[in-house]
Amino acid sequence: MLTQNQRAYLAGFLDGDGSIYVRLKPNSTYRYGFQVAPYIVVFQSQKNQKKFEEICALIGVGHLRVRKDGILEYIISRNDALNEFLEMVKPFLILKKDQANLMFEILAQKEKVKGQEDFARLAQLVDRFRDL
Repeated sequence: MLTQNQRAYLAGFLDGDGSIYVRLKPNSTYRYGFQVAPYIVVFQSQKNQKKFEEICALIGVGHLRVRKDGILEYIISRNDALNEFLEMVKPFLILKKDQANLMFEILAQKEKVKGQEDFARLAQLVDRFRDL
């Protein structure tokens, strides 16, 4: 269990060097022709890899990727991990609080999709991310 200070630090890191987003990816193997792909990503220069790995270890629910341009990405993409991380940092978010709230809505709606109308509602929520 992380301390309140650690949770606040991670929230600040996400606010400053992170992204919360979701997109509809065309994919014909999915029932409605699209895959709903939610993500949280935090970024850092590869020059700070050791410290960044320590920060990622605190989060503990994603995976690290090294980009060719020297940027490190820590990516959280599983629904349960997204919920877990957002619950942990949400009280401390400032810049990305609206995106976090919308992500919670999207993840909840994603679990409720039983038909075309439910999926259309989910797609409308995803579209709201553009406005943020």
